[in-house]
Amino acid sequence: MTQDRMTQLEETVAHLTRVVDELSDVIARQDTELSKMSHRVRMLVEREAEREMANSGGVVLGDERPPHY
Repeated sequence: MTQDRMTQLEETVAHLTRVVDELSDVIARQDTELSKMSHRVRMLVEREAEREMANSGGVVLGDERPPHY
């Protein structure tokens, strides 16, 4: 292999390594954000179920569809 080709390969590997590290950071941030949003959605669903139970006096069974579906 020529020195130029070796230098080109080293530059390519360095570039790809940097890109992989950046993508890894993005994925880590997205995972954290997704976990937070999932927790918030769960809390909102629970809060709404409690509100419906308080207003109707009945039992709410989660994602139960009305009879006309």
